[in-house]
Amino acid sequence: MQFGSTTELNAEAANATVQGTLLAQVTQKTTRTTKTGKPFLEIVLADAAGTVSFKIWETSPWYLDFDQLEVPSAVAVTGQWQLSQYGMELGDAYLRPLSPEEEEQVLTGSPELVARQQADWEAICAYVSSMKDPRLAGVCSLFLQQQEKRFRRAAAARNFHHARRGGLVEHIASVMRVADALCSVYPERLNRDLVLAGALLHDCGKIVENDYEEHSLEMPYSEAGELLGHIPVGLEIINKLWRDLMTPERRAEWKPLHPASEQVRLHLLHLVASHHGLLEYGSPVLPKVPEALILHHADNVDAKMEMFRATYEGASMLGERVVQRKSPMQTNVVLPLPAVQL
Repeated sequence: MQFGSTTELNAEAANATVQGTLLAQVTQKTTRTTKTGKPFLEIVLADAAGTVSFKIWETSPWYLDFDQLEVPSAVAVTGQWQLSQYGMELGDAYLRPLSPEEEEQVLTGSPELVARQQADWEAICAYVSSMKDPRLAGVCSLFLQQQEKRFRRAAAARNFHHARRGGLVEHIASVMRVADALCSVYPERLNRDLVLAGALLHDCGKIVENDYEEHSLEMPYSEAGELLGHIPVGLEIINKLWRDLMTPERRAEWKPLHPASEQVRLHLLHLVASHHGLLEYGSPVLPKVPEALILHHADNVDAKMEMFRATYEGASMLGERVVQRKSPMQTNVVLPLPAVQL
């Protein structure tokens, strides 16, 4: 069989040994040693849906084939995939290079994934178009205009949630949906435009921290991402957008608006700075306005829901309805109840 994605492979191999082929890009190849000093390879394969990592032992006949792989390289990997006490292992393996058409498929993902990410992009654009404050609508529109390509290929994280090419757009669209729904519950207490702008821009620094090269599934580490992190980088991006937006003509046009433009900028920066919710989670300041609290919880809800999805999708069953925990979940989970059918 040919696996449709790394996600499908991880799910199929969670409870049984499976034979099949995966089309992917080699993004990491590391030589390690066992406790007894014997070398083995740790390989990471990626596609648009995610990653799969596995080990190749030195005693395997196919060890040399994998050892000679370039990083990155596009390959079809066929073999027997199984989970052991050491993680995913690959037996009876062989490799072949991908055709240009197959390489493109690996980069873009399944038609379903492409359609979902396009729908998320369109939802983001629609939310921005619905904003009434010209300052917030303007800075959001300018971000989408200037950074569309980087934004649409970035991941929302390296490991924990939406850790895939295009994952940032998926995450941002969902956070905006959750935030908008919460705004409808408290319309008299919340500045909807500010909440939506914060939802769009809270992770904008990840276009630097979690960027992919244009034709690669490898997420390189950047000096700016490591030295600063996505929150400080995001604050710099927003301030630069604001300066670009605030031409002398616009400053004069928007001067009569209330609240004042400088207050709007400061509150937007506060939402981005506080969205992790706690100092120990990386926020330099705690949420101090209702909009910041709403954004923090909308962000957290979507991240946690994605973690549940990934755990269920790669389900390793411990019991009839009990699923083994998958990092970063802190506990085993239980299958949810479906809605009653009347």
